[in-house]
Amino acid sequence: MARKNYSEEFRRQAVDLYESTPGATVRGIAEDLGIVRGTLRGWLEVYGTGKKTAADGTLTSSPLQSKPSKSSSTPADETSEQKIARLEARVDELEVETTKLTTEREILQRAAKYFAGETRW
Repeated sequence: MARKNYSEEFRRQAVDLYESTPGATVRGIAEDLGIVRGTLRGWLEVYGTGKKTAADGTLTSSPLQSKPSKSSSTPADETSEQKIARLEARVDELEVETTKLTTEREILQRAAKYFAGETRW
């Protein structure tokens, strides 16, 4: 398979799309753009700001930047309101992912029924 070359503008726009889309995943953005996840991850390392828009619209640090220690992922000085907001955002992300997976599962089940009916050996 031939290696594709993407313009720097496209790369920066892909990174911006990932960072600015609430609740976006690398997998989802890569699929939408027709690129490999690893390619997008590489662009995030080069062009990324380290910030990500959470599902609730708040700006958080990107999980793809250099891995911080466990203690810095949940700061000790985090207030209860901040913790609740962070956890609610995580719940929203998981609900979006669950909805997407449920829809995909339904589509696959319908396709399996369709193709099972088409095969008449």
